[in-house]
Amino acid sequence: MVSESDFRLEEEDVRELAEGEVLLRALYLSVDPYMRGRMSDRKSYADPVGIGDVMTGEIVTKVEQSKNAAFQPGEIVASRLGWQEYAISDGKGLRRIDPSSASISTALHVLGMPGATAYFGLLDVCQVKEGDTVVVSGAAGAVGSVVGQIAKLKGCRAIGIAGSDEKVKWITEELGFDAGINYKTTENMYKELAKHCPEGINCYFDNVGGSVTDAVFPLLALNSHVAVCGQISVYNASKAEMGPRLLWNVIPSRATIKGFLVFDYYDQFSMAMKDLTEWVVSGKIKYHENVVEGIENAPKAFIGLFHGENTGKQLVKISD
Repeated sequence: MVSESDFRLEEEDVRELAEGEVLLRALYLSVDPYMRGRMSDRKSYADPVGIGDVMTGEIVTKVEQSKNAAFQPGEIVASRLGWQEYAISDGKGLRRIDPSSASISTALHVLGMPGATAYFGLLDVCQVKEGDTVVVSGAAGAVGSVVGQIAKLKGCRAIGIAGSDEKVKWITEELGFDAGINYKTTENMYKELAKHCPEGINCYFDNVGGSVTDAVFPLLALNSHVAVCGQISVYNASKAEMGPRLLWNVIPSRATIKGFLVFDYYDQFSMAMKDLTEWVVSGKIKYHENVVEGIENAPKAFIGLFHGENTGKQLVKISD
């Protein structure tokens, strides 16, 4: 498990800008489960964060100064420049944010990477169609909560798995999920899922892994799809967890299991943002933000993800 002592806060002067650069002041910082994987040196889809380096992460920022003709002071942009109050960029990879459509903080969740993850994972990887039964683990998180709402917009049944009665109440009463299951108080997840999915599960959107996912596999319907988005239950494990061997369930169900990264869909992001923005502005997709103040509390906010402290998106507010 990550601890606050794994981080340190350093202060340094902001240097003068070179031609083509912009100075950005952070407003909001995103903390996400994937960051735990970047704190490991095992081979993965991205390089690890080196010891002593700025922690990776996406931030919403305001352009404070500019020597880049493409960006003007006052503009709001998102970038992947990590956990810092000020950052200097050459302009590459900056994403402009329209403050008139929704709160700028949504660029870090429902109108950003987590929203796009839900969108493409459900619609492309799971290939859902009207009438399907969709089960989502981590259903009260930034990704899972959007998955269930898109499923409902597409005419599916949405069953969410979360870690508290309050979260279950939120996804069912506020977000419109058809049912919710508190995995922490449910003695037999398989039986509880079977009760809500009498005709099987057509799509399983997996954010969690572990024993929750074990309960899903025997219930996979014919030609079902499993989108493996995250495995947060094992990110901090010090040794491999023993579990049942369940892949035989894929044979009779002819299920397709696919892992995916949202970065694979960068060339389609504009389409996702158009749909997601329309749904958010019209109130068809709702969201919740759990906001922690101050960059010094970023480690605490990050660690809270692994204890289920957040409902919706976990954010750190850096400045006004």
